[in-house]
Amino acid sequence: MREQPTEPTEPTGSTGSTEQVTPTGAGPVSHAIFRVARLHRALAGRLLRETGLHTGQELILMALWDHGPQRQVDLVAAVETDAPTMARSIARLEKSGLVRRSASPDDRRAVIVEATEASLALRAKVVDAWAELERLTTTGLDPARQAEILANLGLLESVLTEAGH
Repeated sequence: MREQPTEPTEPTGSTGSTEQVTPTGAGPVSHAIFRVARLHRALAGRLLRETGLHTGQELILMALWDHGPQRQVDLVAAVETDAPTMARSIARLEKSGLVRRSASPDDRRAVIVEATEASLALRAKVVDAWAELERLTTTGLDPARQAEILANLGLLESVLTEAGH
């Protein structure tokens, strides 16, 4: 028998959270993950707005700032996205003057992507946006609770990675 959705309740527990109505047929854990991911991405987008970057583009720049020029295919793996999305993001970043693409000297089929000097002007703002995102995300969570959440998210990531293979 399928579990019926519940009505919203008053805040409960030490976090003050409110139980959400789960659409018929939607699993409550999957629905919660969807809601949290959507809210987190929207908040990241708002915090990044002043940089002119769209969510996801900062991850590419952060990888390039931290690890230097990389093959486009390696950036796909580092940022955990797909090749078409990466190609579009890099094209936009290149058009904005934030990255430069060139052919690999070792493999003419490979494209090397590197951050430009112009991108470095955004680095502090991106780092600050991510620090604020982390602060807002973890407000009210003590270090033990944060560690517990990280462990549970790691477990979910493992389960979903295995399910995808």
